[in-house]
Amino acid sequence: MSDHHLPSSELDQEIDAHGVYYRDLNARIRQAVERRPCQRLVLRHVCGQRYIGTGLRSRVRIEIHGTPGNDLGAFMDGPTIVVHGNAQDGSGNTMNSGEIIVHGRAGDITGYAMRGGRIFVRDGVGYRAGIHMKEYGERRPVLVIGGTAQPFLGEYMAGGVVLLLGLNLQASEPHRTVHVGTGMHGGVIYVRGAIEDWQLGREVGRAELEEEDWVLVAQLVHDFAGHFGGDPEAILSAPFVKLFPLYLRPYGNLYAY
Repeated sequence: MSDHHLPSSELDQEIDAHGVYYRDLNARIRQAVERRPCQRLVLRHVCGQRYIGTGLRSRVRIEIHGTPGNDLGAFMDGPTIVVHGNAQDGSGNTMNSGEIIVHGRAGDITGYAMRGGRIFVRDGVGYRAGIHMKEYGERRPVLVIGGTAQPFLGEYMAGGVVLLLGLNLQASEPHRTVHVGTGMHGGVIYVRGAIEDWQLGREVGRAELEEEDWVLVAQLVHDFAGHFGGDPEAILSAPFVKLFPLYLRPYGNLYAY
């Protein structure tokens, strides 16, 4: 019998996380996904339990109601995690593939060293989001931020795409983040709205978007609106700037003999 003919109770599972220690919760998640494979796993009353989804290799959809703790989806390879609330630090740490969709804010080092997959955050992010993002071959990680970011966005980026939309800012209000792209030596950051040169790391250049940039940005904005609502064309009507690394090895001379 194919999956789409199975009763919904065999495809969907639910776990009440209220008062459950994080190790026990993650053991129950892994059991639900690996031993009793399901297509959709709903976690309710989540409150700070960390490592949810870490290392999972599955196409399961995990829906979280509450606030997951640090390292949500770390090292994961394939799942879709939807958070109905805020997320704490380290979401998507070194993730390989899949998606994390946060209907709220995300904390510091969101997307830390992510190697693939996509993260969509409806509101803002904390410090050092996108730090050490990298890409290899066809793996190109993406981090889309609906609000704004704290300092050091894209620090030491080696690859991937960051899109900062600033939807919580007024039309003429600049982003407040500073030291954007410090140490950046790969990848690209697209910023919607105003950002000044003094807010950028000295390794970062700026340019107008070319046709291929607009194609990518438009697709990501439409995907963002698909998750969270909003008018993609209105979002795209504002000015954007492309930030890119000026040097491939900005600190190479510090390690050369």
